[in-house]
Amino acid sequence: MASQKETMDLVVSADETSIAYEKSGSGPPLVLVHGTGGDRTSFRLVEPLLAERYTVCAVDRRGRGRSGDSSAPYEIEQEFADIAAVVDSFTLPADLFGHSYGATVALGAALLARNLRRLILYEPTPGIAAADPELLSKLGALLAQNRREELLRAFMVEFAGFGSQEVEQFQASALWAPRVVAAHTIPRELRAEENFEPATNGLARVTAPVVLLLGSESPQWARRGTDTVQSLLPQARVVMLEGQGHVATMTAPELLAREIVRVLNED
Repeated sequence: MASQKETMDLVVSADETSIAYEKSGSGPPLVLVHGTGGDRTSFRLVEPLLAERYTVCAVDRRGRGRSGDSSAPYEIEQEFADIAAVVDSFTLPADLFGHSYGATVALGAALLARNLRRLILYEPTPGIAAADPELLSKLGALLAQNRREELLRAFMVEFAGFGSQEVEQFQASALWAPRVVAAHTIPRELRAEENFEPATNGLARVTAPVVLLLGSESPQWARRGTDTVQSLLPQARVVMLEGQGHVATMTAPELLAREIVRVLNED
């Protein structure tokens, strides 16, 4: 596969926060929105598989990477506006893919964006208590003590389901340090998604075509989140990722890329 040139671009969100995204490939725009604990590099394995067909735009959500952060108290709605600003910055209509918390953000952005074509959501959980209350308390305490590496490790092992060896490999990579810097975003996002009430916040008004991706081996909270969104958007179709869990971005990038391409090529 030929290498794809990558560049960084910026948009300015509604509250004047700068939102950065990495752009690669050529073709119609496809915006990728990562989950909690991640950044634009979350799509390193998937991005090159899509870049021969699309202009792939992998976002650094606010609070990490080259993006700015909230000056006022954090609210999930700020991120809706961030992603809508990215989508609306293109001349051509853009497709939007979100994973986990990024999928909830993408769904909220669909209410604001004027330039959205299709929406693919991989296990959003709006209004779902995905994290155990004890884990939330633990993560908050670690953040208060500025023990960011421990916070990130606890999140990866106790919530995301990484094994100790996988965490050690991740720690040894160049991706670890920026994730530690952004560790403060983890507790606030877990709480924001749990406290968000999709039924009373207008998500049923989303009119863009929606496909929901769900891993056959994913945890119950992911299934509940998918069911919640489908109950709000009965027109949304569920596509099962057989044999996969919540992180097919890493465990099955070829499968995930194929499903994205297939959905985006539908009439």
